[in-house]
Amino acid sequence: QVHLVESGGGLVQAGGSLRLSCAASGLTSSRYTMSWFRQAPGKEREFVASVTWSLGLTTYTDSVKGRFTISRDNAKSTVYLQMNSLKPEDTAVYYCAARYTVQKDYAYWGQGTQVTVSS
Repeated sequence: QVHLVESGGGLVQAGGSLRLSCAASGLTSSRYTMSWFRQAPGKEREFVASVTWSLGLTTYTDSVKGRFTISRDNAKSTVYLQMNSLKPEDTAVYYCAARYTVQKDYAYWGQGTQVTVSS
């Protein structure tokens, strides 16, 4: 059984930083892409960033480029999202998700962690 558990969310002032962690268990294959999504109240779920387990190839949505960094520690089976220069519009529940790299749909999702950025 695959489990993704996010942590590291909290309340931070604008301009501050947070590091989110996603601990993955039950992923027996390295052929996965790990991603962060976020969803604010009343808004659609939004893709934030992704990284492949094998080569560490990364992708970011334009709104976070230069501020957020996704990384992975294969030995710890953990994916991180370092968030710097946070803005109030970054406020959302952040979700970790996993999919086979060759597929489009995400098969596994975590419970989410709340990030609140005050102005």
